[in-house]
Amino acid sequence: MAAGTGTDEAALGYEQARDELIEVVRRLEAGGTSLEESLALWERGEELAKVCRRRLEGARARLDASLAAERAADEADGGGDE
Repeated sequence: MAAGTGTDEAALGYEQARDELIEVVRRLEAGGTSLEESLALWERGEELAKVCRRRLEGARARLDASLAAERAADEADGGGDE
């Protein structure tokens, strides 16, 4: 992996990474690239997939935390009214 790639990946939003990943897959499926270029595209696709996965996992964690906080608040409010 090239130096600075992690920084570039960290700056990518989910939609940007997804769109670039779609383009990588399209190019690989279309063929016509050299072996070296295909390998580079594959590696970039793997990096982009990791970015997407991390972004989705982060979003899921935020949603889970929000739902847990909401449930806790509902339980605290409901417990005091009875």
